[in-house]
Amino acid sequence: MTDISHKITQIKEWLAAYDGPDISIMEVCGSHTAAISKYGISGLLSEKLHLISGPGCPVCVTPTGYIDRLIELSMESDTTIVTFGDLIRVPGRKNSLAEVKGEGARVEMVYSPMDILSLAKANPKNQYVFAAVGFETTTPVYAMLLEQLISEHITNVKLLTALKTMPEVIGWLCEHTEEIDGFLAPGHVAAVTGSDLFIPLCEKYRVPFCVAGFSAEELLLAVYGIFKAVVDDREKGLKPEVKNYYPSVVTARGNETAAGLVNRYFESCDAVWRGIGTISGSGRKLRKEFEQFDAGSDLPMEDHKKNQACRCDQILMGKALPGDCPLFGTVCTPMNPQGACMVSEEGSCHQYLMYHRTR
Repeated sequence: MTDISHKITQIKEWLAAYDGPDISIMEVCGSHTAAISKYGISGLLSEKLHLISGPGCPVCVTPTGYIDRLIELSMESDTTIVTFGDLIRVPGRKNSLAEVKGEGARVEMVYSPMDILSLAKANPKNQYVFAAVGFETTTPVYAMLLEQLISEHITNVKLLTALKTMPEVIGWLCEHTEEIDGFLAPGHVAAVTGSDLFIPLCEKYRVPFCVAGFSAEELLLAVYGIFKAVVDDREKGLKPEVKNYYPSVVTARGNETAAGLVNRYFESCDAVWRGIGTISGSGRKLRKEFEQFDAGSDLPMEDHKKNQACRCDQILMGKALPGDCPLFGTVCTPMNPQGACMVSEEGSCHQYLMYHRTR
């Protein structure tokens, strides 16, 4: 047995045998939620160890008011909405983009924001609006798109932004919940921002953070690392720390070039999170000097449930599991989603149903 195989075996044994006080760790990354389900990591844990999904899926936290605004724009005769696939099926207050597309709305699905360039060039008399959702990971791509629009003098493309930032929502969770003992920090976000992003939160709320990768081995090491950090903090009185278990991609300071590009085009703003409400300073909007590229992002973006029985709001905050929702797997399925957590492949409800997770 190799050294790493022996270490993995020891880690699995520790996670399965743990019998101390309950520990709840939140992963704030939709890709982590998907990988944890795919690799069956939650099934390796003692009943005293809990992994709970947080608001780390950008599609899941996009408010209904934003979807409604996209629908309004898509019904205009000279406007086409351009978006990623998951967002098309997210329910607004009444309908989704997929539903209104069947009624004549103009909606195009792409795999990259840069795909909108060829559409705009081919149809210069048509207005294209990109549904710009995402966290720190994707915001630099929108900044790159703006650079390209400006350099090529393309004037028939706008953005409707619903961009979010991680530190503020994590701080909000620390202020409003008592169930979270530590955080499995998002590797994709940290690749851009750097792992130091989480130090102020770690020090203020005295909870550990572990930045994790996405392979089975990387995730298992980080999951063990964060649970062990909580145990050590409790038993030995150690000071909580931010640890980087994804050093092949994540550095302490992150991608400073990408950060500079984002800051050139975007500034901080308040943002509405689906199921949570408005969190101060948790969003990004276009700077005033680039407002000609904005499709009305400053308009009110209220949030309403399509189905009042849906518990996505509680699930996003880690206060309920998907199986606690009365709609889960019956009324609410990937083909008939009642809430955003079931729409996205990174959504916790979608993952729990796909992989038959119970915890």
